[in-house]
Amino acid sequence: MRSMGLLITAIALAASLVHSLTVQPTRQLAAGGQVPQTLLPSSSGTIQAFAQDGTSIAWFSASTKSCNAVWVLSLANGARSQLPDESAAARNVTCRWDVSPPVNLALAGPDALWTLKDTQATLPFDYVVGSGVVDDRVERRFQEVAHAKSGIGLWLGGIAGDSVGTGEPSVSTLVYATASVQYVDEIACLSGGSCKTQLSGGGVYRVVGRPPATLIPNTQGAVAVAVSGSTVAYVPAAATGEHGRPVAAPDVPIEIVDADTGAQIAHVAPAGTPVAIALAPHVLVTLERTTAGLRLAWYSYSTTAGTRLGSIAVKSTTAPEITANDQIAVFRVGRFLHVLTLATGHSRTVVETVGRPVGVSLEGSRLAWAENIHGRGRIRALFVNGRG
Repeated sequence: MRSMGLLITAIALAASLVHSLTVQPTRQLAAGGQVPQTLLPSSSGTIQAFAQDGTSIAWFSASTKSCNAVWVLSLANGARSQLPDESAAARNVTCRWDVSPPVNLALAGPDALWTLKDTQATLPFDYVVGSGVVDDRVERRFQEVAHAKSGIGLWLGGIAGDSVGTGEPSVSTLVYATASVQYVDEIACLSGGSCKTQLSGGGVYRVVGRPPATLIPNTQGAVAVAVSGSTVAYVPAAATGEHGRPVAAPDVPIEIVDADTGAQIAHVAPAGTPVAIALAPHVLVTLERTTAGLRLAWYSYSTTAGTRLGSIAVKSTTAPEITANDQIAVFRVGRFLHVLTLATGHSRTVVETVGRPVGVSLEGSRLAWAENIHGRGRIRALFVNGRG
């Protein structure tokens, strides 16, 4: 992700938008730090997911009065786009979807990718859908990821996006991951014998414009994915767990590959079981479950084997979501956001949010998230650095 000095632009934009919500202010905890700024004072409904990339922010807004939609806002010029276009509402599923959490959202340049979950169907499934700001803004359905309640079928392993550069050539990478599960012996299971399951495929898929998503060569079934520029990191599915769900394992390396060719850049051996990952241009950050508890670890992937640079213990209540650049990583414990300086291994609490923060992410030094208050959402940002 790129570093950007957008504080002045963000403040001016916030002042020009619709009236702010009347809420308890977000608490700033870092001594001498900046007060969080409001990038979006009020959405038309609750915000289910949030993402940012470059000078743009995006959010999934669930509405009971009008269409659910993904909104993309340019912090550079204030332009705001609705995805999919509301005029095409009759032709998309996003508008009329009965939203069930979690909703995943990723942004890469002018394109967004999101998921819609259905837990009531006979086969629980996730739609992977997307749209773009610069095309006709029509919803594109890339895949229906479905599995039986026994676990047999396809599981979603996450989505991610990033872009680098604003001109030509630019790099825009938007991906999602899947893992497939099948019976070891289906006939034996149907006849009353063992119904043991096993992994049977999947991989990381790249979305580029309108065409169907393409499998990144040589990737395998995955349970987590992250992106930085044209580089993709993923946690391979190592076994099947409860209800047949694909799970990671401590003895299976995290793979880092080129998004275009699938060529291996590095494989990183975690000390524990990966719970979440974040990828920066030169650093992979992981949240790992170890025998001693949860740890946040960071690795250089400048060599094929990867190099462990450091780790710290974190609370057992740390959320399974992290974000990072090459200098810092951000993790969440409840409503408190913590910044870890990778050079020193020192962490500090920077803010207490109002309600549970949604989509906490870094874009350069801009740390941003969404909050929901009284049925409406807003987006907040704080500029952070690696001092400390």
